[in-house]
Amino acid sequence: MRSSKINLNRAILAIAVPAIVSNITTPVLGLVDVAIAGHIGAAASIGAIAVGSTMFNMLYWLFSFLRMATAGLTSQSCGAGDFHASSAHLRRALLISTAIAVLLILFSQPLGYAALDFLDADDATAPLARSYFGIVIFGAPAVLGTYAINGWLLGMQNTRIPMYVAIATNIFNIAVSAVLVFGFGLKIEGIATGTLSAQWFGFVIALVALWRRYHPAHVDFAVIIRRSSLVQLFKLNIDIFLRTLCLVAVTVWFTRAGAEQGVEILAANALLMQLFMFFSYFTDGFAFAGEALGGKYYGAGDHDMLRAVVRRLMGWGAWLALGFTIIYFLGGELIVRALTDDGNVIDTACEYMPWAVGIPFCGTMAFLYDGVFVGLTLTRRMLVSLLAGMIVFFAVYFALRYVMGNHALWLAFLGYLLVRGIALHLLFKAVR
Repeated sequence: MRSSKINLNRAILAIAVPAIVSNITTPVLGLVDVAIAGHIGAAASIGAIAVGSTMFNMLYWLFSFLRMATAGLTSQSCGAGDFHASSAHLRRALLISTAIAVLLILFSQPLGYAALDFLDADDATAPLARSYFGIVIFGAPAVLGTYAINGWLLGMQNTRIPMYVAIATNIFNIAVSAVLVFGFGLKIEGIATGTLSAQWFGFVIALVALWRRYHPAHVDFAVIIRRSSLVQLFKLNIDIFLRTLCLVAVTVWFTRAGAEQGVEILAANALLMQLFMFFSYFTDGFAFAGEALGGKYYGAGDHDMLRAVVRRLMGWGAWLALGFTIIYFLGGELIVRALTDDGNVIDTACEYMPWAVGIPFCGTMAFLYDGVFVGLTLTRRMLVSLLAGMIVFFAVYFALRYVMGNHALWLAFLGYLLVRGIALHLLFKAVR
């Protein structure tokens, strides 16, 4: 029994640790662009990169189902020992990602204008952001294709290749962007071209590594576009897409509600949300393990091992939550001071710090169960849990905002996380 627990822990860590490294590495791609823009000389350049990056984050976030649905379906095929079905999932995901990317490129001009209008960029920033968007949008096939590849690799229990690809992509981006900007003086165009080149570089090496490692089986095109398979994938994608819209609604409203209370509260909330994001990089790594291993044992029909995986994940989650709670309780103010020198913002952030300290406790179960349910492809239950959390978020905020102010916003956010986790726990008990 002890040996099986150790082996299960090793299997979880073998997936979680590389995924955590990838998660931490991913934001570097945007930070590199901002850092290089900061040395061009105009504040508008930094703003353009920030706005341009946000435009793509908003756009690509809506298509995260390409990774999630592919991971769940592939992990179940892996558990069932059906490599031909796994290969079909890969080819089908790449076909769909390419089709979506082509549409994004074709409609890039109206999409770009709509996103700029939504973000309300000023007259100095908007033209530069538009230029950045107009170049980087041609990386859509590579970005969405990488989503499909990473989902498939996760389903095959492999997070090492995505980790190596993420590291290589960032190194490539730094090198190319620096040469184009500082060597050839291309400014925003150089940064955009560097990012575009890095996206295609990452996609190509991921594709090559995948093919060399797994040699996916040949699948007839008729099988790839089989109606039953496309309908199954479509249903999963609709649930995940709607869930993503709910996530976006909560995130956008959180920012909007903070902005309504003044620039200092907006800035303080933004800084404290960095604690949420950093914690999520670690828990998402274990959620990926839940996707891969949960789907594998569910596909194999081994419900005892599935429940053992969930118990082990919750154990790891409890230790993570405890560790981050202690770090944020003892060092939260130091982290905020490292992020800003503005005394008023620091004081405001410290006032609301106790809510940020509660994030690990309230969010861990929701994050980990999300991963498990992706692996089980029970996406409708994920959507239901998030709808319940979203309802609690808006109900608490609107009921208490005039009484508690920004404290109501944070209480609503923690309630949203906690309700999601409790709902998923109850829904998992009904899994057969």
